[in-house]
Amino acid sequence: MAAYLVRFEFRPPASEVDLAMRFLPVFILVRVLSFAAGRTYAGIIRYTSTQDTLRIFTVLTIGSILFLLANAARFWFVDRQYFLPISIIILEYLLSLFIMVVGRIAVKVLYLELKTPSRARRRAVIVGAGESGMMTKRAIDRDLRSGIDVMAFIDEDRNKSGKKLEGADIWHTSRTEELFASGKVDELILAVPSMSHDKKSHLIDLALRHGIKVLNVPPVKQWIGGELNIRQIRDVRIEDLLGRDPIRLDSQSVRDQLRDKVVLVTGAAGSIGSELVRQVLGYSPRHVILLDQAESPLFELQGELLRSGQLELCDLVIGDVRKPDRMRRMMLHFRPQVVFHAAAYKHVPLMEDNPSEALLANVLGTRVMVDLAHETGVETFVLISTDKAVNPTSVMGATKRVAEMYAQSAQSHSTTKFITTRFGNVLGSSGSVIPIFLKQIEQGGPVTVTHPEVSRYFMTIPEAVQLVLEAAAMGRGGEIFAFDMGQSIRIAELARNMIRLSGFEPDREIAIRYTGLRPGEKLYEEVLSQDEQSIPTHHPRIVVARVREYPYEQVKNQVDHLVRLFDDQDNLRIVKALKELVPEYVSNNSVFEQLDE
Repeated sequence: MAAYLVRFEFRPPASEVDLAMRFLPVFILVRVLSFAAGRTYAGIIRYTSTQDTLRIFTVLTIGSILFLLANAARFWFVDRQYFLPISIIILEYLLSLFIMVVGRIAVKVLYLELKTPSRARRRAVIVGAGESGMMTKRAIDRDLRSGIDVMAFIDEDRNKSGKKLEGADIWHTSRTEELFASGKVDELILAVPSMSHDKKSHLIDLALRHGIKVLNVPPVKQWIGGELNIRQIRDVRIEDLLGRDPIRLDSQSVRDQLRDKVVLVTGAAGSIGSELVRQVLGYSPRHVILLDQAESPLFELQGELLRSGQLELCDLVIGDVRKPDRMRRMMLHFRPQVVFHAAAYKHVPLMEDNPSEALLANVLGTRVMVDLAHETGVETFVLISTDKAVNPTSVMGATKRVAEMYAQSAQSHSTTKFITTRFGNVLGSSGSVIPIFLKQIEQGGPVTVTHPEVSRYFMTIPEAVQLVLEAAAMGRGGEIFAFDMGQSIRIAELARNMIRLSGFEPDREIAIRYTGLRPGEKLYEEVLSQDEQSIPTHHPRIVVARVREYPYEQVKNQVDHLVRLFDDQDNLRIVKALKELVPEYVSNNSVFEQLDE
């Protein structure tokens, strides 16, 4: 009707009206059937999306094409007349498309405004005006409950600057600070998966300084059914800020090292051990043995492997590396070809109070596994060490240095390749600073930092394990591999960033309290001592530490002496013996200071 009125300037001739009325039942029938087949009525109008618009367009287009074909058939094969004027068919198509699409959008906009007024919505900027950024905006627009209004995009492509995408302005990255300083941005959404770590860190830091919340879009492969769900857009984590560009492994050499091999992981239920298990399983081993004395964490890992369908490749063993008879029975039964020795006590303050237990786990446990690796013909033995073994100031660091010395000296009389890997703190591991800070922030503070200048190197757990696997594949035996940990991070600055990421203002809403260095702790960590030099490898992030090598018999005798001291439980004698074996060990624990005199 509207098409007729427009076509004939609101005064259609009687003959045209008569023609229209005769064809009207057929016209309505075709439209109704096509609407029913295309289910244009099925969409909830207030949630109208691009899929609904495409459905309406398709249904109307097919119906109008049918009308044009009917017109052409009558004209050419019947009486050279039309059922309807072609101009009417075209006008009806355009008007119907306009009314059905715009009407739905108007309802959606009105509903959104009534439910969440513009002034109440959070104003967001999306980083990346490409496919991922566009899909992110559509996901936000689709979910009326999001309460987010995308006001702009940020992109480094100057050709896009000043243009619009999905109705939002595109700003060049050079104007980012100007945009943030305007006070009009509440949230920053990172939608560029390939963005370098440096650029991401700069953006996050800039946003946090302006009080802007930062969100992260997951990689496309994690989208549900190939479509982004707004619930997958999560708060940016401290790992995103402290991480680095992805490590590129020589996957083939790692696969050659592990394919069809029986692999043993000690300390398999721990943070590093469990990630070793996950990554090793990705390289087609014949069998993986998971050894740990911690029953509950091992049970949880068992459940994870069961859910992933990998449990049939694994055997879980409850056992203690400090018990030679139990370990010998296990080694002879499974005959592992590759061993990753991650079992250790690692918490510095606890080990300061319990030197005898640190000795038993870190020294005796390593000696047991090294000796059995040699005895049972293990091909490769990888000791997971720590940067705290470099110029140690703690019992834990000193015992790990002794473990390094024993594993390295054993190379002289064995065909097993004994390899040591040395790295610093891993983000999110049990007892690490990140979970502690998060808990303190959740409780309203204060966040406790030992010293304003204390700094540490950080890696993510998967990143550290990747480098362990790479070092194991490249090692020939006797090496101590040190990892490039990037820039040292001040813990006080880490605490401030975590407070900001949680939506609070440091020193105003959440206090930071300095508690003083604990016994055995350093202000900063090192991956090489002053007496050690490094040799580069084919991997830019891994170097070989040139350390002083000790004769096996000498180290063996001293370790035997150390282990015998455990029976007396005399902590002072144990620490004194550690200092004799590791001359660079200088304790900052007042209890042991007398031994340095």
